Amino acid sequence: MKTNLDRVDGMDTVESALEKMIHVETKSLVVNKRNEHDEYGIVMISDIARKVLAKDRPPGRVNIYEIMTKPVISVDPDMDIRYCARLFTRFDLSRALVIHDGEILGIVSLTDMVMKGLLDQ
Repeated sequence: MKTNLDRVDGMDTVESALEKMIHVETKSLVVNKRNEHDEYGIVMISDIARKVLAKDRPPGRVNIYEIMTKPVISVDPDMDIRYCARLFTRFDLSRALVIHDGEILGIVSLTDMVMKGLLDQ
């Protein structure tokens, strides 16, 4: 699980998000809640490829809220890794936020689970 998360605002442009992704070498950014009753979102490099690059849209004119996934599917930090992997498979996920009591603890990927789950046996 990655605990250092990089965040963006839904009103940010894809161009500014890409600059942040390049700077921090990440493939996903958490989209902040707008208020306490809102949910977190996520934008991944694959979203940008499918919804901006492939459609020839200008990244400086597309806002994150237009292409993000919201609400995100999240997992509890105590979830058994096998069930987490099944959840990812069932919903075709590559990453999910790890949330406990409404606070983000990190982000987990399939790669994290495979490396942890199979190498720690």
